[in-house]
Amino acid sequence: MQKPGILIIHGPNLNMLGVRQPEIYGKVSFETYLEELHASFDEVSLGYYQSNHEGDLIDCIQESPSSYRGIIINPGAYTHTSVAIRDALTCIQIPVIEVHLSNIYAREEFRRVSLIKDVCVSSFVGFGMQGYKMAIERMMEFIKAGF
Repeated sequence: MQKPGILIIHGPNLNMLGVRQPEIYGKVSFETYLEELHASFDEVSLGYYQSNHEGDLIDCIQESPSSYRGIIINPGAYTHTSVAIRDALTCIQIPVIEVHLSNIYAREEFRRVSLIKDVCVSSFVGFGMQGYKMAIERMMEFIKAGF
């Protein structure tokens, strides 16, 4: 039996995790952390996609239902600005969970608005990298429930 797939999507500047503002985002690259996620969740197939380009992220979202049962997304700064990414998320029929490493609601005023929050089935905000583990566990509940 094939393992259900969950796709993790990262937006702009998240390729710089481990280097960019480590006091906010930590000192570990996502690629290093992804290895830990693979080891922790062998009952699912985890995919990963990162882009600094809005259109590429939209293409990835639109294509994801053909290969994945759910998306975990951290759109980075596009969280606060991209109606286009929000619209792409409303076009697909698989669950989406929002993750942010920092607590966006306790940061600068412009970061306190998430344009995607209400089109996601759940959000994990401010838990650092641990938020991805929490999101995968939650997504597995949705998948098991047949969502």
